[in-house]
Amino acid sequence: MKTRLLAGKHISEIGMGCMNVSHAYSGKLNEKDAIALLRSAFDLGINHFDTAALYGFGENEKIVGNAIKPFRDKVFLASKCGMTGVDGKRVIDGRPETLNKTLDSALQSMQTDFIDLYYLHRIDANIPVEESIDALSKAVAAGKIGAIGLSEVSAATLARAHAVHPIAAVQTEYSLWTRNAEIAVLDACKMRGIAFVGFSPLARGFLCDTFATTDELDAGDIRRGMPRFQGENWQHNRQLYTQFSLLAKQAGCTPAQLAIKWVLTQGDFIHALPGTRLLSHLKENVAASSLVLPNDILEKASSLINYNTVMGPRYPPLAQSDIDTEEFA
Repeated sequence: MKTRLLAGKHISEIGMGCMNVSHAYSGKLNEKDAIALLRSAFDLGINHFDTAALYGFGENEKIVGNAIKPFRDKVFLASKCGMTGVDGKRVIDGRPETLNKTLDSALQSMQTDFIDLYYLHRIDANIPVEESIDALSKAVAAGKIGAIGLSEVSAATLARAHAVHPIAAVQTEYSLWTRNAEIAVLDACKMRGIAFVGFSPLARGFLCDTFATTDELDAGDIRRGMPRFQGENWQHNRQLYTQFSLLAKQAGCTPAQLAIKWVLTQGDFIHALPGTRLLSHLKENVAASSLVLPNDILEKASSLINYNTVMGPRYPPLAQSDIDTEEFA
């Protein structure tokens, strides 16, 4: 696995997004199978594991902690605070006292005394970001976390936060069909030497053909409520995928590998963070690191699937209201 810098450390350029095994998507794994999958990721060369307090309302951090326990000192551990589950509902809370409590709970759940990178998962509209970052900076000073990250933020918010304490990474959805970071955040990160971690590089399963319609998904799968997976939007987007899969075949790789490789080629400060619950998909994702593709294939992929060709916003209105990232007109 090739490596890239993240919070001052050489980390596998493809990380393991751990959400899928216990949160938001269909086919959640039992703890035994989830642990086996995460340990397989380490065996395959991944040393970047990403979780959050929100995922499984705390259960995901426990699974990750159990999985990496035998090799904790050999992996880069990232988690997130500021968005948790309270009484079965998602709550955004950036108050310092809440962040401190969430951090202490995370350390206990993951059976560690140190988290390499701790993100503010969402910006609390009621709390100045400076207050939240100041609280996390004190956790750095206390030796509980190594670096601070932000998730789904605008370039303006990044600048405000970075003025309080150095921000090591920004994590935002980034793929061929979600390019919001290209408006300003990628440039802002590059200018400041901040790593960018692109989650959902496979467009939430769209770019690896994991399902033909949302009817195949579990009732609680969040993609059922996402406009791009619905009605005419989905029919149009599926036609794009058909062309994309043919392009991948022409390149001699799978659609998933083409999608991940495209993300990685957008800048050497960019990390790809796919998630999966299947070992076969995990092996497929990892193989993208060593893949060499001609520029014309990457350019064709970019022209085929982008914010102008895809139909539908990425989130429904309520979820979109929680996002600070810039939006295309």
